[in-house]
Amino acid sequence: MAKPVVIVVGADKGGVGKTTVSRTLLDYFSANNVPTRAFDTEFPRGTLKRFHPDVTEIVDMTTTSDQMKIFDTLNSAGPSVTVIDVRAGLLSPSLASLRDIGFLDAAKSGQITFAVFHILGPSIASLDEIAETANFMQGAKYFLVKNFINNTSFFEWDQATYNSYFHRIKDATELTIPKLNEMAYEQVEVASVPFLKFVANKTMNDDAANYSFVLRGYVRHWLANVWSEFDRIKLTDLVGSSKASARSGEK
Repeated sequence: MAKPVVIVVGADKGGVGKTTVSRTLLDYFSANNVPTRAFDTEFPRGTLKRFHPDVTEIVDMTTTSDQMKIFDTLNSAGPSVTVIDVRAGLLSPSLASLRDIGFLDAAKSGQITFAVFHILGPSIASLDEIAETANFMQGAKYFLVKNFINNTSFFEWDQATYNSYFHRIKDATELTIPKLNEMAYEQVEVASVPFLKFVANKTMNDDAANYSFVLRGYVRHWLANVWSEFDRIKLTDLVGSSKASARSGEK
C-alpha cells in the first residue's frame, strides 16, 4: 500500500486565498488520476466543500474526535492523498496539534509524506508566520505560496527582509499563484463548481452548462499556469504517482 500523503493548506491570516489554492490542488490531482480526499476545517460551514462536495468532509480541527476522523484513517485502503484546508488563524495551532499527536514524528521518520502549503499575505506580519511555522517543518515539504489571486502585491516586502525569513527554513520552496481575471473568478464562484468543470462547461452533475466562452478561456489559461507551478515542484512525485502523459480535463 502506498505511503499516505497529507497536504496542509493554511495561513494564520485570513483573506489570502488559501481555499482557492486547495481547489486548484484537488483539480490537479483529479486531472492526474490521483485519488484524493479533502477536509474543510471551516466548521460548521465549509467553503471548500461547496466546490468539491464529493471528496470533502467538514471537520472541526480543534476536536479530538474530528482529528481521529482524519488521521486514524490515513492507512485505510481509500485515497492516498489527504488535503486539509485549514481555516484562517488555525495554521500554527493545527501544526501544534499534529506535533502533540505524534504526526510530525511519523512524518520525520518517513511513515507519512507531509507537505505544507503556507499561503502568504503581503504584510510583514505574514512573514512573521514563517518564523512561527518553521518550528514544525522538520520532516515536511514546505512550500511558501505567494498568492496573487486577490490582487495581492507584496509591495510591503523588502527583498532583504524577505530573504532573511525565507532562508530560516531548510529546503523551503517558493510557489507563485498568478492573478485570475476578476470577472472569471466571480463567475466560477457563482457557478459553485470546480475550476475544471467550469473550463469544461459542465455543471456539478456534469450536465451541459452555458458559461461564457471568454471567461472559460481566462480560467483555462490561469489554471494551466497554476499547474505548471505544481509540475515545477514535481507535486505528483511527492505523492508517488507518475504523471499521466495526457491529463484528463485538459484540452
